[in-house]
Amino acid sequence: MQPKDASARGRKGPDLTSGPIGKTLITFALPVLGSNILQSLNGTANAFWVSHQLGEAALTATSNSNQIFFLMLGAVFGISMAANIMIGQAIGAEDRDLAKKVVGSCTAFFLALSLMVGVAGYLLTPGILDAMRTPADARIDAIAYLRVIFTAMPFMYFFSYVMMAMRGTGDSRTPFYFSLMSVVLDVILNPMLIIGVGPFPRLGIAGSAFSTLISQTVTLAAMLAYLYRSGSILVLRPAEFGLLVPDLKIIRTLILKGLPMGFQMIVISLAAVTMMSLVNLYGVHTSAAYGAAAQLWTYVQMPSMALGAAVSSMAAQNVGAGRIDRVEKVAHTGVLYAFLMTAAPVLVIYLTEGLVLRVFLPGSSPSLPIAVHINSFVLWGFIAFGMAFIFSGVVRATGAVWPPLLAMVISLWVVRIPFANLLMPAMGADAVWLSFPIGSLTTLVLAAGYYRWGGWRKARMLDVRPSSDAPDTGLGQPMIEESEAIIEAEEKALGEPSPVRS
Repeated sequence: MQPKDASARGRKGPDLTSGPIGKTLITFALPVLGSNILQSLNGTANAFWVSHQLGEAALTATSNSNQIFFLMLGAVFGISMAANIMIGQAIGAEDRDLAKKVVGSCTAFFLALSLMVGVAGYLLTPGILDAMRTPADARIDAIAYLRVIFTAMPFMYFFSYVMMAMRGTGDSRTPFYFSLMSVVLDVILNPMLIIGVGPFPRLGIAGSAFSTLISQTVTLAAMLAYLYRSGSILVLRPAEFGLLVPDLKIIRTLILKGLPMGFQMIVISLAAVTMMSLVNLYGVHTSAAYGAAAQLWTYVQMPSMALGAAVSSMAAQNVGAGRIDRVEKVAHTGVLYAFLMTAAPVLVIYLTEGLVLRVFLPGSSPSLPIAVHINSFVLWGFIAFGMAFIFSGVVRATGAVWPPLLAMVISLWVVRIPFANLLMPAMGADAVWLSFPIGSLTTLVLAAGYYRWGGWRKARMLDVRPSSDAPDTGLGQPMIEESEAIIEAEEKALGEPSPVRS
């Protein structure tokens, strides 16, 4: 058995397997929320400079490009989350050697994946934007912006992976500090590179993308240096470089468990791209209004996203420790907090949106009243989506990754998009706006139903042994002695791939 002190397990944050759930959840979630707020403020600052210095066509270009950007991040989200969960389960079970093995394999995998996505995206940028029906007057700017973003993608992918891995160890504060550093650099560099200040060249819309590239690269280097100096479990010393040779069982689990979670984000992003293509049919003013409203939506979703990250990390460590009873309490507390913390910004925006939207659109813009109208349909639906996100985060933390993906496919591609397409001839753009809350309500019903009646309590990401002082709930016991026939029978019964054997 490994030592039980926090340092031996690589924990730098609170022990997520003990203590009051509500307080621990909020303590862990607040730095995540802070990171999300910083990233959204960064996006807001970028939108402000682009719209006010370069005009609505440039804002439309960034809106279209950002949909692709989030799609590409969605491709890596699932793998990052799978690594987060595997690290969390190993640490919850106090298995430092397994945690190190996961870190080595995941690091090698992310390096290869990020380079491939960056190169492919750069080459395919024009075709991707054409498929989105990007307005002609925004196409040239969108190509210039998106190609720089794809150049930055390898650094952004690895940055995302390291942030998620740190949260898997129970440390959500350090990622917040480095998010702050990245955002401050981006906000400072953005106007300098867009309009050209002092020695900086005037790059126009490409300057906004270059500021992201520079800030992410510098911050990633600083973060890795910090992790080495602090002796983090997430970095490998020269004697451990052999762990960079991927363990095929870990890579198998990383892919088979991570891809469904990544597909879920891709499904969301592809749906957003499809909705953007529908919005583009109504012209540049409606597209700019949609882009401005979407900036506000990021703030509305931030609390539930932060809580989702917190409940996933908490649930993963408690699964590793064999505390399924505590996992369920985390879920109930998280859903309540998601309802309250999402409803609050929705109410604030409904009361003040005429003023808030002026951050993204000039007061005289014809897009401003359109954006107000869009929000009257869309905003309240994010309350349901936030609650669904908590249920999905908890079940994924055990290794049950396919049901949340299926729920998202149904709500977006069976309900939301067909609803919009079918009713657009009669309702016009209002059919697009109304489809958002209808899709969100569908997601909540499906996620809550699976949480209540599904078999997620039997699923697991890693095969680990809980610490000797943890209650024995039957989770995570060694299964090395099982025959291949028993493993295959378990996979068929659970509908999930067999766990990694440590």
